[in-house]
Amino acid sequence: MTLLALGINHNTASLDIREKVAFTPAQAEEALKGALACDLASEVAILSTCNRTEIYCQTNGDVDAILAWLAEIKNADTQALKGCHYVYAGQEAARHMMSVAAGLDSLVLGEPQILGQMKSCYAVSREAGVLGSCLHDVFQRVFAIAKRVRSDTAIGENPVSVAYAAVTLAQQIFSDLKQDTALLIGAGETIELVARHLKNQNIHQLIIANRTLENARHVAEELGAEAILLADIPEYLPRADIVISSTASQLPLLGKGAVEAALRARKHKPMFMVDIAVPRDIETQVGELADVYLYTVDDLKEVIDENRKSREQAAEIARDIIQEGVDRFGHDQRAQSAVNVVKRFRQQTDALREQELQKSLKALEAGADPAEVMNNLARNLTNKFLHQPTSELKRASANGKQQLLSDFEQLFGLLDD
Repeated sequence: MTLLALGINHNTASLDIREKVAFTPAQAEEALKGALACDLASEVAILSTCNRTEIYCQTNGDVDAILAWLAEIKNADTQALKGCHYVYAGQEAARHMMSVAAGLDSLVLGEPQILGQMKSCYAVSREAGVLGSCLHDVFQRVFAIAKRVRSDTAIGENPVSVAYAAVTLAQQIFSDLKQDTALLIGAGETIELVARHLKNQNIHQLIIANRTLENARHVAEELGAEAILLADIPEYLPRADIVISSTASQLPLLGKGAVEAALRARKHKPMFMVDIAVPRDIETQVGELADVYLYTVDDLKEVIDENRKSREQAAEIARDIIQEGVDRFGHDQRAQSAVNVVKRFRQQTDALREQELQKSLKALEAGADPAEVMNNLARNLTNKFLHQPTSELKRASANGKQQLLSDFEQLFGLLDD
């Protein structure tokens, strides 16, 4: 069995492909169970965010089979996935997972949200019953390294994130947010971060829209915002100068018709929109409207790149920490191989010992001299324990395999000081 990390991300795949293979937690759980049912892997986990979909698994299967399975369950094009995927095995898979969790592989270098998303990925797999000892161990190592990167480097000090980038872009269009109203769609961690950034910029009014009013209120109350349902968006949309959306909806929530109606009510005063969601919450046709500035998560890259430089030095230190983690992982994997050999060796010697012990006990019961029985037991054990290795040593010497003789001397402490 081999540890594999296979996936696509913002560097290898377009938004169209990424949203095609995105998973909600419920979809991920169903897919995980299906992967085990069709013998693709013995253990498996799926990480799905706006910037990546990755499969971590312990498997004997081939990569093409996993890609074909992913394409089938998501109704995606197999060749398209083959053209933009990456795959890592063994220690390199562990390195990749550590880099992802530490934020080194994110669109925003060092962004903190990915660690929480990785922990959710682990929790979903554990809940689905598809997590074994191998992946459990790998995830614990990944979390420990990511935590060390956070505590030992300055990679997370500057407020750089997709949420921060969205607000920065809004500031570039609206130089002063004190007179503006922002409508935020969703109530997850990203929207909460957006809301906090906007509040820090003294936004005039915040409106939080969500499918569940209670969740909207949870975000809104602390920030002095107004909470509404998704169904109320058409009523409130004309008031919004800024619209930022990030939900887990599989279908668009905001269409061209609703935005056109809002623009008429606003007398065509411009609207700034950022769709962070994958799949997208706002129909692409909305961007065709003359008075709308619509940006997707990929459009934030330019803003984010300006902030990457400040984190590069910290990232170098983080990579050293990750290398230590990978080295320890490799060391422990190799040690585990020795454990398996030792286990088989002990089973073999225990069987020989038991066999000779039973012979000696029978001899004692028959009235044999105890001293002679003990001598025979010791001699027979020695002969049986040494028979196989000495036979192999003689064969190795005859065949000129001097290295095996040297290894034997080192293994049994026979080298001269």
